[in-house]
Amino acid sequence: MWFAGPARLVPEAGRPAALRTGFVLKPGMRVGLYGGSFNPVHEGHAHVAETAMTRLGLDRVIWLVSPQNPLKSRRETAPLPERIAGVRSVIRRHVMTASDIETRLGSQYTIDTLRLLKARNPGVHFVWIMGADSLKDFHKWRGWTQMMREAPIAVVSRPWAALKARSSPAAKRFAFARRPAREAPLLASMKAPAWIYLSGPFNFASSTALRERMRGNR
Repeated sequence: MWFAGPARLVPEAGRPAALRTGFVLKPGMRVGLYGGSFNPVHEGHAHVAETAMTRLGLDRVIWLVSPQNPLKSRRETAPLPERIAGVRSVIRRHVMTASDIETRLGSQYTIDTLRLLKARNPGVHFVWIMGADSLKDFHKWRGWTQMMREAPIAVVSRPWAALKARSSPAAKRFAFARRPAREAPLLASMKAPAWIYLSGPFNFASSTALRERMRGNR
């Protein structure tokens, strides 16, 4: 959810929405945006998306597959088409979509992507989705405080990250905006900043462990 190469905003501007973004959203929809490298995707990612969709009562979840996360090694990052195909293989609902929106729009940072989607889809209620492991490092993202104020955020518990996530710089700075889990069905309609922490059964799958296993099998 970080870099997408040279800007393409002008060439894309005149194209129909479905071609610019790969999907069409309607006013009033409650849409979860789930960003990440997904390198590779695993059942833990699917668990986060499914938990958010169910608990928040979302109409759709769009997986925003990052071209390249600057906090991670380019050498170890698989090609974008390969990662998008991987995401599609774990999606179980037709209302979930794997998207290369950052490459299509040429947005450089996650905050840019979020603002572009909001501007191009007035009336859509967006919620940003992340695992607790992402919240732990959220303060390292470019424009993270602006993101907190752009859209409500749903954080789904992940193994080994719960304590660090809830005591992270982002969690502390925006402690005043945290809502109780029982208000999850209302989150999409809340005015940002507003975020919620969703606890539940852990899924212990990890991209790091999968990459190490893949290297060991070569």
